[in-house]
Amino acid sequence: MKKQWLDWIKAFVIAAVLAIIVRVFLFAPVVVEGPSMLSTLHSSDHLIVSKINYTLGSPERFDVVVFHATEKKDYIKRIIGLPGDHVEYKNDKLYINGEEVAEPFLNENKEQLAAGQTLTDDFTIEQLPGGFEEVPAGHYLVLGDNRGNSTDSRMLGVISDDQIVGEAVLSYWPLNRIEFIN
Repeated sequence: MKKQWLDWIKAFVIAAVLAIIVRVFLFAPVVVEGPSMLSTLHSSDHLIVSKINYTLGSPERFDVVVFHATEKKDYIKRIIGLPGDHVEYKNDKLYINGEEVAEPFLNENKEQLAAGQTLTDDFTIEQLPGGFEEVPAGHYLVLGDNRGNSTDSRMLGVISDDQIVGEAVLSYWPLNRIEFIN
């Protein structure tokens, strides 16, 4: 009987250690707060964030990331500008280094606009906090998909590598919204 209890205790300790390792180093649950990522993500969506993706590689354009916006608050946004990029929006179109870049994830939001309205107001990276000519090394320009209602790089400036928690990879709640995040 004593051996059986010891086996149960060992199994519990091993499971707890593995859960801590997975939570701290590999994946984290996150709940979306607010409308800034509509229509891609909705407020109260529950996500799995991969912390290991950026340990093994670097963030890529259009990744959806969670980052520390303040000491107490994490935000979720989409990476638009990579280190070395000159970013500009003109007439609701994204230009990276002078080349127009399509943003298909915004199509649903753009369809809901009235004639003559734009989703993203014109700006250049020079007009953002910091006034850089291009995204500095080790930094990223991030925007919410709901451009008219998002606190992002247009207000915060570019974010640094060390602010990034990880990449949002899976929405798992509510059940009717289970999907991998592109």
